[in-house]
Amino acid sequence: MFKNYNMNQLILPLDLEVKLQNNDIAFHIHHLVQSIPHEALEPFLRNEGCPAYHPRMMLKIILCAYTQSVFSGRKIEGLLKDSIRMMWLAQGYEPSYRTINRFRVQPEVKDLIRQCFVQFRCQLVKEKLIDQEAIFIDGTKIEANANKFTFVWKKSIEKYQKALIEKSSQLYNELLEKEIIPEIVRESEEQLSTEELSQMVQKVDEIVTEYDTKIANSTDGAERKALRRERKYPKQVHKQLLDYILRTKKYQRDYEILGTRNSYSKTDQEATFMRMKDDYMKNGQLKAGYNVQIATEGQYALAYSLFPNPTDTRTLIPFLDEIEQHYFKLPKHIVADAGYGSEENYDDILSNRKREALITYNMYLKEQKKKYKQNEFNPDNWNYNEEDDAYTCPNEKRLVFKHPSVRTDKAGFKREFKIYECEYCSGCPFRSLCTKSKEGNNRKLMVNEKWEQQKEYVRTKLSEEKTGSIYRKRKIDVEPVFGFLKANLHFTRFSVRGKSRVENEMGLALMAVNLRKFTANS
Repeated sequence: MFKNYNMNQLILPLDLEVKLQNNDIAFHIHHLVQSIPHEALEPFLRNEGCPAYHPRMMLKIILCAYTQSVFSGRKIEGLLKDSIRMMWLAQGYEPSYRTINRFRVQPEVKDLIRQCFVQFRCQLVKEKLIDQEAIFIDGTKIEANANKFTFVWKKSIEKYQKALIEKSSQLYNELLEKEIIPEIVRESEEQLSTEELSQMVQKVDEIVTEYDTKIANSTDGAERKALRRERKYPKQVHKQLLDYILRTKKYQRDYEILGTRNSYSKTDQEATFMRMKDDYMKNGQLKAGYNVQIATEGQYALAYSLFPNPTDTRTLIPFLDEIEQHYFKLPKHIVADAGYGSEENYDDILSNRKREALITYNMYLKEQKKKYKQNEFNPDNWNYNEEDDAYTCPNEKRLVFKHPSVRTDKAGFKREFKIYECEYCSGCPFRSLCTKSKEGNNRKLMVNEKWEQQKEYVRTKLSEEKTGSIYRKRKIDVEPVFGFLKANLHFTRFSVRGKSRVENEMGLALMAVNLRKFTANS
């Protein structure tokens, strides 16, 4: 005997909400999106054309699809016909994949996604799932939706542009010698601008036109042949100059796209070529991608941002600015790994933001080792006399203060150093172990007092019980979020192009990770 099964009978209930489990992820998505203030939806209002789908409904179905590792617009459209939770969230509407794709790349959606993060954090605070004591910051590189071999390198552009400048200057001088064109008033003696090249084209074009007129008016075959022979060089020059103008404009456009970066992709011009961890060919191949920075607490992503530079050091300050501007007030402790440890970052957090920086630096772990502490040729282990402002080397020679030095890095940050020099290094039995400088030069020592104070601050903070325990949470707080994103959600590559669109997709993916974890813990 079988249970009753009849395809011709109407089955109740028709309310799809009843078919969902009590703790279904669709309910959490619904409550989160409904908590977004109505003011955030005003940019989506339109007074013309057909009424649009409600942005709350569109955001709900896209978030729900992302939690199921579905990122394709066509597949999201298919889920609207197959998935009960998607049917319930859409309330019977079935927007096409074009509508879904257009919605999720709109610039206005970025603020809507930010509101999701703000409201989600408020919910976590309300339910006491986070204590707002610290945020844990880290970054990962995610591959862009760009072809592999579409790279444009800044060094290559500089090389080709230099060759172009030399060729154009040489051609200009050649034309002056042959008296084909008159001398042009140049803005710069180093290179010809596009306007100056255009003037040369105009002058050469006039010469070519004169030859054309002479050839047309001449009836003597030998004369016509001679004129055509004379016209050949100006015509070649005319073609060269047009090519120089096009190439000059192209290089200028490339520099505008690059900005401060060293490369970009032709298919996604805002993506930078970076070295990824998932190197399948094992040959260190660079791939176009974005550096994704996130701030977490309790293994929940609370804020995010995208950067074009592959290193994390330069991303911390702008990321903290964005958190304060768009997400929440910074807590007392800022926690990150050694990739963020720099004098500029410490100075910004401690002096400007008045927060505690639980951030290690590159040599922190090495300094803890016994071998490092017992190395007598390590300047950190040399005796320092504060009264004389001098160091004593292993050969009992004094390194006295000579002069201050200021160094400015590429970003414009200035670091102040004190230069110390040994009184006499000649004949020292430890010279080969102490320095690599040439014979006759004394050992010099550069000391950055501010950097040394910052390192001492970090060592002190990490040795304290409370702050040390907070820092030790970093690996188990921020690292799992990337694991959930890539391994569980299978989000390893963007499906859209352009930084604005990529930011929207990244926000949706991270919020999907949050919702899955929140549902599992509820």
